[in-house]
Amino acid sequence: MRNPRSIVITGASSGIGEELAYAYAAPGVTLALTGRDPGRLAAVAERCRGLSAQVDGVVLDAADRDAMAEWLAAVDARAPVDLVIANAGISAGTGDGTESEEQARRIFRVNLDGVLNTVHPLLPRMQARGRGQIALMASLAGFRGMPGAPAYCASKAAVRVYGESLRGELAGQGIGVSVICPGFVKSRMTAVNRFPMPFLMETPAAARVIKRALAGNKGRISFPAPMAAAVWLLALLPAAWTDSLLRMAPKKP
Repeated sequence: MRNPRSIVITGASSGIGEELAYAYAAPGVTLALTGRDPGRLAAVAERCRGLSAQVDGVVLDAADRDAMAEWLAAVDARAPVDLVIANAGISAGTGDGTESEEQARRIFRVNLDGVLNTVHPLLPRMQARGRGQIALMASLAGFRGMPGAPAYCASKAAVRVYGESLRGELAGQGIGVSVICPGFVKSRMTAVNRFPMPFLMETPAAARVIKRALAGNKGRISFPAPMAAAVWLLALLPAAWTDSLLRMAPKKP
């Protein structure tokens, strides 16, 4: 969608969500932002107001279904949402041992349930209006399971496939759906990685790529191109060829 005026961004207190908030902040734009860190979210909101946007910043856990539904209903009542970016997500790996059940369940609650909690309160409202755009934050890690981060890879794979399916379902209703699949982007999430990250992108550059692609209603937004091509090839190869290679990959803490 070109020039959305009412925008929801979850996970806006850092990383890609923060930079997307700055990218969209402008006169006449209303931003509804959530994040888990009050101080960082307040700073993001203040900077967006400095760019002449109207901002509603609320500390919320995307995994809290009832709280998200209540907040999103209020946001849409004030300014009907044109674009929702379900960006909130967390990551953890197996660098310190086998992934625990609690870690796996928490990642799924935020990365998958958080997406559903962000999309579904707004979807019937967009359908009633016959317009809107939904953007779901997946990852290139969702194309092939990596031993170093099983729950993260699986949750992002689910988000990707869900979004691709939803795009087809809503295509005739005036609602666009885009799935965003970044590679390594500088953020608090990647800052803990103790291994080289190929084609690491600066966060403002990633936000520009996403904003431009969303304006064109692109279905899948995968970047950077070399990393996307490598992951696509890896996913195509037989598991017998790739399992031993992936077992040697560095682990995420």
